Amino acid sequence: MDKEEHITYWINSADHDLDVAETLFQSGKYDWCLFLGHLVLEKMLKALFVKVHGNKLPPRTHNLVRLAELCNISLSEEQELFLDKVSDFNLEIRYPDYRQKLYEKCTYDLTLKYFTRIKEFYRWFHSLLESEEQ
Repeated sequence: MDKEEHITYWINSADHDLDVAETLFQSGKYDWCLFLGHLVLEKMLKALFVKVHGNKLPPRTHNLVRLAELCNISLSEEQELFLDKVSDFNLEIRYPDYRQKLYEKCTYDLTLKYFTRIKEFYRWFHSLLESEEQ
């Protein structure tokens, strides 16, 4: 894959996951919606990593703050805290002892709050991919 194909691969995968997350939100599967929301941001950051680092393979990490740092993205403290929390959704859904707690706390209101912000970050990362500066 050349650089553009590699970036497109990550974007297409993120777009697909965003569509599925939206469906999960509409059907009340809030825990899985937030899990996929994490994947959306992870994949967009991996596309940015490829853009910044010239088609180098992105690191195998799910840590959104670390990926943003590797992409030279300056985050406010609030943005960093948000991405840390979204990264937690990735871990909490994978392990049975955390999954039930996540299921219980993922109300409509909490999920709406986080999913709305996830989509804002998605649009921001998309704009960074389209800019010439990155």
